[in-house]
Amino acid sequence: MIDFIDVSKTYPNGTHALHNINIHIDKGDFAFIVGASGAGKSTFLKLIMHEETPSSGEIIINGIKTSKLKRKQVPFLRRHMGIVFQDFRLIEKMNVFDNVAFAMRAVGENTATINKRVPYVLELVGLKHKMKSKPSELSGGEQQRVSLARALVNNPEIIIADEPTGNVDPEMSHEIIELLNEINAKGTTVIIVTHEHDLVREFHRRVITINQGRVINDTGNNEFASYSSGIADPDSENTYKSMLIDTNYEGKDDFESQSYESISLPDIDKNSKAERLNFSELDNTKKRPLIDDALLNDINLSEIDDTKYDGVDFSFSDDTGYDDIDISTKYDNIDF
Repeated sequence: MIDFIDVSKTYPNGTHALHNINIHIDKGDFAFIVGASGAGKSTFLKLIMHEETPSSGEIIINGIKTSKLKRKQVPFLRRHMGIVFQDFRLIEKMNVFDNVAFAMRAVGENTATINKRVPYVLELVGLKHKMKSKPSELSGGEQQRVSLARALVNNPEIIIADEPTGNVDPEMSHEIIELLNEINAKGTTVIIVTHEHDLVREFHRRVITINQGRVINDTGNNEFASYSSGIADPDSENTYKSMLIDTNYEGKDDFESQSYESISLPDIDKNSKAERLNFSELDNTKKRPLIDDALLNDINLSEIDDTKYDGVDFSFSDDTGYDDIDISTKYDNIDF
């Protein structure tokens, strides 16, 4: 359905928005895209919609290499997509019916089909009784549902929602995500950019975390546990579940590129020295993470919850740096 292959994006002003992104989204997937402001989430969506083109790499949507598209072909690509915007983008002079029908008229649909399809979609979002109302007569949540109906009306294969709950109250936020969940259950691929971490945890779906233009975490479709349990926070620098270590260094053949797959450190006691760990770089000569002005023998693990770190593998380092680690009775599952 959607493939990003070694995709990078640098804007003309020199801003490096995305770096070597590799993501595959299957038909029928439901994925939350999370990350701090400026992380690259909006650029990711713009590349899918072909509002922007990558500086390098390849994007493939429904088997089509977007780099090969001519300008006149872009609207046909977008017909497979329904877009839900944070600011609704409704036409004030039109009533609810016409705002939704506008998307069908834009692709040349006939009046009979429009008159049948629009009320059906408005009923799906609970606004059939508001068909003759103007956007200014609706609440923020109702306007967002009109925006969602407009995205759905042409029966797209992909729904892209950019902060769809950003301007509505918590109760309506839940209703909107629930609607998208129901739409996904019928086979539509749904991609949502959001800051609503509580909603992400509640709906138990795939979570892709972008930080400083890189994908640092991707739970996949069947690996929600680490996010749901609260161990991982999409904005936390301590989330490393799917971060791949750069293997372009001498001796890479004898080093596992995913040595840190199970490491997650947010539950370490804040007073311990382990909070100084920095996994942002790799010491290529010793095959161990660099630590900010500290050796691993400064780490105090005595207060770590013994149920959280069964998968931590410290076997990549030498034998001499762990003299002060307390492993008495509680850490049988840690592999030294």
